[in-house]
Amino acid sequence: MNIDLIREEIKNHLNKPVRIKVFGMRNKINDYSGIINAIYPNIFSIINPEYEKSFSYRDIITGEIEIKYI
Repeated sequence: MNIDLIREEIKNHLNKPVRIKVFGMRNKINDYSGIINAIYPNIFSIINPEYEKSFSYRDIITGEIEIKYI
């Protein structure tokens, strides 16, 4: 996988629902769900009525986050 492929895949799912798992330190896992609303050269963001979060494409490659299209 490279960043360009990941960016293109996420671009194809713009304005569609997504669920993201963030694997933190000490086995802590945070779940976020929302709609992909913005794509930038290094990050993308999701929006939910409660929050807006940004994630890096690099985090997908390193396994720090896991993205699932709903």
